[in-house]
Amino acid sequence: MKQDLFEFDRQLHDLLCQQFSMGFTTRQLRDAYAALLPPTSYQLADVRIYVYEQIRRLVRVGWAEMTEPHHKRGQVFHLLEMPQRLQLVLVDRCFSKLVDPVDTPIDKEAESPLPSSTSIETVSPDDEARLQAMLKETRLDLLSSMGETERYKQLLEEIPQLKSRLETVYLEVRDRSSKLLGHLRAIENTLNAISAA
Repeated sequence: MKQDLFEFDRQLHDLLCQQFSMGFTTRQLRDAYAALLPPTSYQLADVRIYVYEQIRRLVRVGWAEMTEPHHKRGQVFHLLEMPQRLQLVLVDRCFSKLVDPVDTPIDKEAESPLPSSTSIETVSPDDEARLQAMLKETRLDLLSSMGETERYKQLLEEIPQLKSRLETVYLEVRDRSSKLLGHLRAIENTLNAISAA
């Protein structure tokens, strides 16, 4: 049987096997993973996005499942036996390679809270639903862009002779990831302000 190569974060794999073999939420896994990262300027929201995407990958390949009942928040996942068709390749420091705090500019506008004068009371359910759809679309775009950034960075490290051809593309994709992260934070801040009103 032909095996599919499945690259996965070594630290996440260790956490799942040693601490969360009986079940976990995104928040639990995020907090445990963040505790393993070196003290840097990483945003906890970035770690959450990264961990959530890794959980989604596990579910997609049949290595994890959502337990019943399904919840919008605090969903519990359960790790299954690794499918035989997968050939596991553990990779170190995936998140650190993916988000370089020195290279990634911080979007100050996206980080700042909404002005108190904003009239949140006038937001209709349709507007909130549109914001939720926008959030989902932006999150997917960000994850795709971050994955592309990670792959270009690995290619540049593994095949240095490609640097002259790929570096410009890599920088453009990395900048796009930074902008998308700013958009994501702005939408999340808006939704948080609505729910707090």
